[in-house]
Amino acid sequence: MNTPAFILAILGALWLGAMLPGPSFVIVARSAIGQSRLDGLASALGMGIGGILFASLALAGLYSVLQTVEWLYLGLKLAGGAYLLHVSYKIWRGASQPFALPGAVAARPGSARKSFWTGLATQMSNPKTAIWYGSIFAALLPQQPPAWVYFALPPLVFLVEFGWYAIVALCFSAQGPRAVYLRAKKWVDRLAACAMAALGLRLILTARKSGL
Repeated sequence: MNTPAFILAILGALWLGAMLPGPSFVIVARSAIGQSRLDGLASALGMGIGGILFASLALAGLYSVLQTVEWLYLGLKLAGGAYLLHVSYKIWRGASQPFALPGAVAARPGSARKSFWTGLATQMSNPKTAIWYGSIFAALLPQQPPAWVYFALPPLVFLVEFGWYAIVALCFSAQGPRAVYLRAKKWVDRLAACAMAALGLRLILTARKSGL
């Protein structure tokens, strides 16, 4: 397989992985539909930066470390699960609060910055994503790729992650989804909180089972 072919294969696999529903999707969609398009795009940017970090760590060999050092992987799963539970609690607590108009949200200082850091932290909270990246790289990256590939892949991964979640943000910040959200904010937020809590509990429970 020549260099362009394996790079396209890696990016295609990561794109399909990004499209799978998970906490990242929930955070970006909720930021876009419940706050503003800018917040959704800021969350998407956080996901893209997280993609750069995961790609860099995978290229540096973190995948092998996590496979070898079991306690580190278990610790990361527990920490990630705890973070997702924290996020779900905050979403549930704010479910009954009145919806702020998009203009007011965008004007609030630090709103987009907070959405960015929430997106980045959510992306980095799941060590399974690191394993996914490492598995894809291990399966598709040649044993001795050209040196420039190590510098080209992280920004290309950013384009994949940010590109997909930017599409999510743009779609969910449209007038139709926002109108649906306005009519059912309380239950939509609580559904999102339950989804996040379920993902967090799954991380924690699988970590405990793995440690038995």
